[in-house]
Parts: sequence; structure tokens; C-alpha cells
Amino acid sequence: MYDSAVVRSGLALTVGRVRGFTGAEPSLHTLFLPSTRPSYHELLNLIVVDVMTSRAELITWVNDLLQINYTKIEQCGSGAAYAQIIDSIYQDVPLSRVKMNANQEYEYLNNFKIIQAAFKKHQIDKPVPVTALIKCKMQDNLEFLQWLKKYWDMHYPGGQYDAVARRKGAPADPNPLIAAPAAPKVASNGAARPAKTLGASTGMGARATSRTGTTFGTQKEIENLTTQLEEFKLSMEGLEKERDFYFNKLRDIEILIGARVDSKDGKVSESEMENLKQMQAILYSTEEGFEVPELDAGLVDEEETY
Repeated sequence: MYDSAVVRSGLALTVGRVRGFTGAEPSLHTLFLPSTRPSYHELLNLIVVDVMTSRAELITWVNDLLQINYTKIEQCGSGAAYAQIIDSIYQDVPLSRVKMNANQEYEYLNNFKIIQAAFKKHQIDKPVPVTALIKCKMQDNLEFLQWLKKYWDMHYPGGQYDAVARRKGAPADPNPLIAAPAAPKVASNGAARPAKTLGASTGMGARATSRTGTTFGTQKEIENLTTQLEEFKLSMEGLEKERDFYFNKLRDIEILIGARVDSKDGKVSESEMENLKQMQAILYSTEEGFEVPELDAGLVDEEETY
């Protein structure tokens, strides 16, 4: 958990945290710029939502707020939940025109037109990637829902929101777009294969259908996980570059301070020496409970003779 003192100072990440952190977060360059430094509440919100909020927590938040029973982030791709989240803030979205249990692409598009109209009305400066969202892919909808959660945290007026009453009791459990069923197989002579009689073969057909559905779901999950992995790799590469950038700066400072402390010319005053020692103490300090890992003796010798 981030210390409140670090948050107040506008530094959401220490060098140690940057080394070990692997998720998405606001750029350190932005956090260090006074002109763009967010307030305490906004910074805390950025940290909590961007870093700590999991998919399960977001789904729980959506379900609690809207009194629905979503099980996946992808279900938000219908646009119905997004529309009502905006309505929970301003309570002027025409929910009677929102298809809460949309299951066709044209219904999704209609919902997003209503969302875009609400964004324009309230001057919400955020592009809505409709084409990506209506594909009901996890990553696109996760990113948009994370942003919407941050926006909601900053603008929700408070009080109780009666989601069911606002949508006049309309059901809100969508059936996501699924692949169309395959056409029946045709025999070599062009005639359709006859349907099998009921009996033992019925059970076999049911099991085959079950396996097909399971395979489809597993393949989709693999694709989603592969996409997430690529995103994490890119995020890791960026974080490693940022980590090295700041580490090298600290290393240069350490060398300058060390050279001054070890100076033999006798020009270092007692007060300056005290300040230098304090700087070294800050550079070498660690978080409470942190233990410096023991280095292999051979590795140490190799580094010293480099």
C-alpha cells in the first residue's frame, strides 16, 4: 500500500517500487511535473483504480451500482452498463431508449450513440472507441471501464442511486454476440444428411455440442490472455526503461557525493560533510521490512574486477 506521505508529495512511486512494479500506472514524468500534478484525492484515485483495481472488483462495482448480474468485463461491450453508469452521475440519460439486454450489433451501436450524446452534452473530453468496444473484447472494455470508474469517482454526486427504478425495471443481463451456428453438413450428392434418431446418439450429440462450446470458450480465453500478456510485456519494457533512467541519475548523484566525502583536499566544511552524509543516508535507505538480498560471492568478485 502506498504511504500517505508519498501520495501527498505527488510521488506515487519510489525507486524501489518502480523496480518491482509490473502493472499499468500514470507516467512518472507526469507525476513529477508541478503543473500537471493532481490533487491528493485525484492522485490517490489514480493509484487505487489504475494499479489496484482488478477485473473482479470492477465487475462487483458495476453489479452493485446498477443492480445487475454481469460476470465478465466483456458484457459491458453492449454499452448498456456504460450508459447507466453515466446516468448515475447526471441522471439525464434517456434510459428508455437504451437496450439493456442488447444482443445484436445494431442494438450495441444504438446504445453507444446515446452514450456519445451524453458525453457531448456534459462536455466529457474522452473519445469513445465504439468499434473496439462492441467487439466485446476484454482488454478494450477493461481499459474503458477503468477510465469510467475514475471519472465516476470524481463526479458522482453521492447518495443512493436506484438503478432499477431509473431503467423502469428493464432486464439488464445481455447475451453477448456469439458466432452464428454452423450450417448443416451436406452429403457428396448434395442432399442434407438425415437427422439421427433419438436414443443413445442424442447423448453423444449433446456431449459433442458441449465440447464444441467449451473449445470455443477456451480458445477465446486463450486469445484474451495472449492479448493481456502482450500488453504486460510492453508495459514492463516501458517500466524497465523508466527504472533505468532514474536509477542512473541516482547512481551519478551517489558518485558525486562519494567523491566529495572522500576528498582529501580539506576544503569540505563540517556542515557540508554533515549534509553529504545525510544525502548518502537517504540514498541508501530502504522501506521498512525490506531486506537486501544476499549476492552470490562469485558474482560480487566478478563485479569488483570488472
